[in-house]
Amino acid sequence: MYTEHFGLSELPFTLTPNTHFFLNMPTHHEALNLIMVALAGGDGFVKVVGEVGTGKTLLCRKLLNALEGDEYVTAYIPNPYLSPDEFRKSFAKEIGLEVSDLEHFELLDAINHKLIELAQAKLKVVLLVDEAQAIPEETVEALRLLTNLETESAKLFQVVLFGQPELDELLSKKSLRQLLQRITFSYQLSHLDNEAVEHYINQRIQRAGFQGMSLFKRDAARKIAQASGGTPRLINILSHKALMAAYGKGDLKVDGNHVFRAIEDTEGISIPSNSLPLLWGSIGLLFTVTIIFIYLGILK
Repeated sequence: MYTEHFGLSELPFTLTPNTHFFLNMPTHHEALNLIMVALAGGDGFVKVVGEVGTGKTLLCRKLLNALEGDEYVTAYIPNPYLSPDEFRKSFAKEIGLEVSDLEHFELLDAINHKLIELAQAKLKVVLLVDEAQAIPEETVEALRLLTNLETESAKLFQVVLFGQPELDELLSKKSLRQLLQRITFSYQLSHLDNEAVEHYINQRIQRAGFQGMSLFKRDAARKIAQASGGTPRLINILSHKALMAAYGKGDLKVDGNHVFRAIEDTEGISIPSNSLPLLWGSIGLLFTVTIIFIYLGILK
């Protein structure tokens, strides 16, 4: 692979949610800070929504790492397409319960006792649900009923939901209005603008061990920003392929031509209309000059 060629210690644009490459962007830092403030204040529900590929899972993993320590107990459900009973059992296992032989009411009682035990130990329990737009409606209601478990002064656990915009559609249903009213903080992850894309690319390159100023020329970063629409996952795909194109030609910098090759090799992405290859501009100029000479000849 190209790591040695460019002086990198690891691949900078993998699609796995590696927190070493957490987005050093205002939008993601704001989201993380908002969640931490909400959890410290004891708020029941927090919701983070973002389009496909905007870094929700990476943010979720970063939050899990931030909550490690003596104050929090975390429960993580990455695939919530579960029946109400399966969801309750998954939550119970995450907080340390053996639930294989427990039926519905026994399971709820065991969860309640465990949460009280953790609260008495001064531990805060946080449930993180990724891909929350996939939760069946009846399971959402089961989650709401679970959050009714509380002491006289505080909830026994808090919930952070990460999901695509379809999560908002799900929670807008009249049957789920009680849960919607319990969401005290919400955050919308946005796409990156052109400047942020360039910063994002350079940050990942540097964290992968690059020692120079910039491996991607500015026009290359700009074309990636335009083609990707500022979506981190697409930025990663195009940047990785552009590096491969540069490596294949033996170049030490990534330029716009390498990005064009990456775009052509990626389904669902097209070359931006305002970024056509220079060849077309040259042809257009030659055509214009030819017309002028013909016109001058006619005048003579």
